Amino acid sequence: MARTPNIVVTIADDQRFDTIGALGNGWIRTPYQDAMAEAGTALTCAHHNGSTHGAVCAPSRAMLFTGRRLAQVPERLREYWRDHGEDPALAEATPLLGELLRRGGYNCHAVGKWHNGHRAFQRCFDSGEALFFGGMSDHDKVPIDPFDPDGIYPPERRTVGAKFSTELFTDAAVDFVRGYDEDRPFFLFVAYTAPHDPRTPPADVRYAADQVPLPANYLPMHPFNNGELTIRDERLAGYPRTPREVRQHLADYAGMITDLDRGLGRLHAALAESGHADDTVVIHTADHGLAVGQHGLMGKQNLYEHSIRVPLLVRGPGIPVGHRVDELCYQHDLYPTLLELAGIEPPEPPGFRSLLPLLAGAPGYDTVTCSYAQCQQMAKDRRHKLIRYRPVHGRGSDYRQVFDLAADPLEQTNLAGSPELAEVEARLESHLVWEPAEP
Repeated sequence: MARTPNIVVTIADDQRFDTIGALGNGWIRTPYQDAMAEAGTALTCAHHNGSTHGAVCAPSRAMLFTGRRLAQVPERLREYWRDHGEDPALAEATPLLGELLRRGGYNCHAVGKWHNGHRAFQRCFDSGEALFFGGMSDHDKVPIDPFDPDGIYPPERRTVGAKFSTELFTDAAVDFVRGYDEDRPFFLFVAYTAPHDPRTPPADVRYAADQVPLPANYLPMHPFNNGELTIRDERLAGYPRTPREVRQHLADYAGMITDLDRGLGRLHAALAESGHADDTVVIHTADHGLAVGQHGLMGKQNLYEHSIRVPLLVRGPGIPVGHRVDELCYQHDLYPTLLELAGIEPPEPPGFRSLLPLLAGAPGYDTVTCSYAQCQQMAKDRRHKLIRYRPVHGRGSDYRQVFDLAADPLEQTNLAGSPELAEVEARLESHLVWEPAEP
């Protein structure tokens, strides 16, 4: 019987779905992601399922490692830095992707950012290098910890990385791949902090702001209060947004993505040089997207396409080559997918579906949903999308948007209340589940 494949997952922080040249972006240089798409399968309509707070990456990654929908993820895993008084046994009882792979015979190794608590990390990984337990930092001053098998990470052992974040994490991943000589398969999880701000790309990958196209759905201001217009991300640019400032942000964002792409290329080359390319499934994705000037927004605390959709590229043994899947799916579908690849039965039914049937031509979800902090909820089918807003904690608006994504992919024309879409709007709204709102 053939050995189960090695698995490499690289995950970016803030990379939008439409930033890859091979998938239609005409101005950001991504040769290695282009090559990955051509050598494997690109799932072009992958989403995240939401967040309870502004640090969207934490619950997104918690859903990836638990296979549970947002409402079913224990708070200790999705918001570990806050003291909620939750019984830690609730988190301990949740089976995690890494620990299931370990039980199934995998050597699990982590590099880079981990945003879901020391104890969960200890359960998931046998080893690690260049570990960053946090949300964000300057890219040339990343606070890193050495791996501790006991899961103890006191602040005094932390050091500052001497390299730019993407180089730091890529070097650690390359070292692991080149030095791996065990018989058992490995799971390598490489969590980059790029292209998250502060966006300070290396000089040789910078873009000129005056050469950057302004988004077609650029607005100087968001047209109504969505409940999160004053959060840190939205204060990265002035009000009203100006074309010049948005272009500069986009230029810096693009430089960070091109540098990230270069790191992915180095990792893929190391897999080939070490003889692991033919028996390794490689996945690249992101935890969420980012507005960067679209709809008058800068951050990810919204439910427009630019913020809820992510890249999802898969290549390796058994993966169709040069294939595109446009079906609705979630990034968190990777949980059951990777367990299936590893031949491991999940101990509880996951809240998401394996992607392997989609690669073979099966349909995706009829409807996907996403929520943000109980002031925004979204449901979309293969053509239409509803975003529902409501005031919570004294902020936000009672408002709704309906978009025909086939005719209006940039979500510029609100069709809410149109008689011809009344049935569609009511059907999509039936998928929204609100928790009780405060008065």
